[in-house]
Amino acid sequence: MRTPSELMKPSSKLPRHLAVIMDGNGRWARQRFLPRVAGHRAGVDALHKIVKHAMKRGIEILTLFAFSSENWRRPSYEVSYLLDLFLNMLENETQKLHEQGIQLRIIGDCSQFNEKLQAQMAQAQDFTSRNKGLKLVIAANYGGQWDLTQAMRKIGEELERGTLSSANISAELINARLSLGDLPPPDLFIRTSGEQRISNFLLWDLAYTELYFTEVLWPDFNEVELDKALVFFSGRERRFGCTSEQLEESSYA
Repeated sequence: MRTPSELMKPSSKLPRHLAVIMDGNGRWARQRFLPRVAGHRAGVDALHKIVKHAMKRGIEILTLFAFSSENWRRPSYEVSYLLDLFLNMLENETQKLHEQGIQLRIIGDCSQFNEKLQAQMAQAQDFTSRNKGLKLVIAANYGGQWDLTQAMRKIGEELERGTLSSANISAELINARLSLGDLPPPDLFIRTSGEQRISNFLLWDLAYTELYFTEVLWPDFNEVELDKALVFFSGRERRFGCTSEQLEESSYA
């Protein structure tokens, strides 16, 4: 298995697309006898480190689960804080993202957010849309079941208009109508805080993704912890239904 230092070598096997559930902010704060919102502030600091390190490692796409469709069930004060934090980040960070060549994309049912936040989302995405560096995807008010539902609704509308025949419905067509349909699926999924489930995140997209779970809480997830996950990924054999022997044969073809 490769060491973190060996990951810097051009020949190293690294994920093109990394997806992360940033979990454990509340527990991090509780362990320190702090309010939950303090954990979310610390989580933002961890986010900055991971975005920068992902770029350093040459990762092309970083998709982060920032606010799920189920998070509305949390206490109202915490939801308000999270949305205000998101708005402040967009207002204060968009220019920095642009200067680093980062392209920002936001997926999810944004219609549920207030007009000011929706406008800032649209502005930030448009401002960075032509950047060629890291694609930073933020899942906000997102759920995998919602994503599949909206894809099915689009297909249903096409069927009703007569622009699509049921015989033409395929996995490729469904995929094209999902939020990340124009991007390669995640190669590596990381969830922090010890929970071992995907929690309605990218249900379709994670079909063949390598899953990495760590006990580390998100605010403590740093460059070293990301490298551990990348080392884990570099040691995986991704067969996609084939045998090891078939993969070996294809590598020599």
